[in-house]
Amino acid sequence: MPAAGLSELAGSEASLRRLLHGLPGVDQVGVEARAAALATRSVKTTAKLWAIDTAISMVDLTTLEGADTPGKVLDLCGKARRPDPADPSVPPVAAVCVYPDLVPVAKASLEGSTVKTASVATAFPSGRASLSVKLADVADAVKAGADEVDMVIDRGAFLAGRYGRVLGEVQAVREACGPARLKVILETGELATYDNVRRASWVAMIGGADFIKTSTGKVSPAATLPVALVMLEAARDFTEATGRAVGVKVAGGVRTAKDAIRYLVLVNEVAGEDWLEPARFRIGASSLLNDLLMQRSKQRSGAYAGAQDFSIE
Repeated sequence: MPAAGLSELAGSEASLRRLLHGLPGVDQVGVEARAAALATRSVKTTAKLWAIDTAISMVDLTTLEGADTPGKVLDLCGKARRPDPADPSVPPVAAVCVYPDLVPVAKASLEGSTVKTASVATAFPSGRASLSVKLADVADAVKAGADEVDMVIDRGAFLAGRYGRVLGEVQAVREACGPARLKVILETGELATYDNVRRASWVAMIGGADFIKTSTGKVSPAATLPVALVMLEAARDFTEATGRAVGVKVAGGVRTAKDAIRYLVLVNEVAGEDWLEPARFRIGASSLLNDLLMQRSKQRSGAYAGAQDFSIE
C-alpha cells in the first residue's frame, strides 16, 4: 500500500486506532526467545573486522549533557571525522548528535566531511511542551545547519490513546525539518509493551519518519535486542507495504563492540542485508566508539590497544 494510502486510513482518530490495533500482536515470549538466540550467533574472524568497521560507520557520536561546551563538541567532531588519527583506514562515523545551541559549532567543524550534524529537538528528552515550542526548537536546529533532527514523541499522549495527536506532531515536525532527515524517538522504556512499540513505530513512520529510534538514552531500559527486533520488523513491513524505506536507530546502553555486532546480526536476520548501511541503521552512543577501536586494533595486530590510546569524550 502506498504511504499516501496509509495516511488516508489514518485520517481520523477512529481509523488510526483501527489501523494500529489491527496490526498483528507481538508474541512476547517468541520475540524474546528469538532475540536471545540471535545474540548467541558468532561472527567469523574473517568477517569481524568488516562488522567492526560497519558498526563504526553507523555510530551517531553523541553528547547530550548540560555541561557540554563548544570545546567538547569540537573534540567530538574531530574524533568523528578521524576516529583513530594513527590509522586513516578507520571509517568516519555517521553523525555527531548535540543540543540545538551547539549545532553551529558541530556544523562548522564537520564541513567538508561525510559526517552529518544531528540535533535533538522537540523539548528533548521529555517531549512535554506545546507544539509551537517544539516546532520552534526544530526550526532553530535546522536554521543552524542540522542535517538530521531527533525528535521525541509525546509518550503521555500515546499511552492515553491519543494517537492522532502523536501523528499530527510527527507530521508537523516532518514539515518543519525541510530537507533534514527526521529520526523519531519512541522512548520504548516508557511504552510498557511490545505491542505499543510496534504501534508507535507505525505512527512515526506514517507521520514521515526517516528513522525510528528506540530511546533518548535518559530512561532505563533504553535499547534492548527484543525491542530492536520489533522495530526492525515494523520498518521492514512498512517498507514492503509502501515502498518507502525507513531506518532504525538504537540508542542507550550499546557500549561494547560485542553489543554492536549483536545488533548487526539482528538487522541482517530480521530486516535483511539492505539495512546494513548507515542510511538504514544507526547506533547512538558515546562510549561505544572506543571499544570498537580497541577491538579493531586486536583484529589487525593481534594485541589489544589500551583505552589510553584513544581519546575519551
